[in-house]
Amino acid sequence: MKIYHLSHTDLDGYGAQYITKHYFKDVRYFNSNYGREIDEKFNQILSLLDDEEAMILITDLNLSKEQCLDFEQKIKDKNAKLFLLDHHQTGAECASEFAWYFLDSSRSATKITYDFFSKMLGEDAKLKLFSDVVNAVDIWLKDDNYFEMGKVCLGLIANAKDINKVMFEEQNSDYMFYLLSQAQKFFNDKNDYIGLDMHIHAIKKDFFKKDKDDTLSNLISAYVVDLLRKNRQKYEISYKEFRGILTYNIGNTSVIGNDFLVANDDYDFFIDITSKKTMSFRANGKVDVSAMAKHLVGGGGHANASGGLFNAFKDGFEYESIKSQVVELIDKKTKE
Repeated sequence: MKIYHLSHTDLDGYGAQYITKHYFKDVRYFNSNYGREIDEKFNQILSLLDDEEAMILITDLNLSKEQCLDFEQKIKDKNAKLFLLDHHQTGAECASEFAWYFLDSSRSATKITYDFFSKMLGEDAKLKLFSDVVNAVDIWLKDDNYFEMGKVCLGLIANAKDINKVMFEEQNSDYMFYLLSQAQKFFNDKNDYIGLDMHIHAIKKDFFKKDKDDTLSNLISAYVVDLLRKNRQKYEISYKEFRGILTYNIGNTSVIGNDFLVANDDYDFFIDITSKKTMSFRANGKVDVSAMAKHLVGGGGHANASGGLFNAFKDGFEYESIKSQVVELIDKKTKE
């Protein structure tokens, strides 16, 4: 059975997915904050369903009654089952009305997920300890022995913004799982949360490191540049006779943009658009992006580094919908 696992974007959300990763092989992971993103991620999962038997597992996300009814209706004619494991008390009404909605406010979603699957598929001592650590901080058990370790893990995931999940969803999940797996090495007799806190920088570097060591910033840039190169057709855009790459909330645009253009001299410009509607333009001497920024969004700056504000931009949770708005803007402006 194929499993599509949708979960929250914090420690408890990724922790629940870390549990299913242990027990199942054929799982695809999705992560969402609350609101419209849940609906968009669910629709994304629906678009991937075929005739193969599937389960849509939702963890650490509280659905509204309207969402429950909508999701039930949408899978009515699909060979898929819906199952939810959550601990937010605001879902009590849904839990009482929908058989697939399991709620227990006394445990974190990670612990619920571990307890549920371990009873069917076998217990694992290390995984149980992992669920206890997440549980201690997620439901704020300040007197629990694992509370301080949980706090370090909470920050570890909260500050792991190095791989954009909208552009690189699979790689983002791999990164989170790697961080959690490395954190487990400190769940020892010493309960070494201070040691984990001291080693976070090195753990991150080890994920991105390939042939040689470098600063974390440079390692991340090289990793992202390689992802963009491998998937260049997906991210490519054009402006007049110039060829470029469009990213979304990529972070550290100056470094990544310049590194990409240096490594890929067949491209002329690099644009990053953010959820705050800002656009950053970068070039490497082949096009004046200050003129481009002025033409497209009334912005400006330098020939190789400029910016502007795309006021009409509507933020989204899928790269394709984000890219289509920028492509439409360029088409409109170049035709005026």
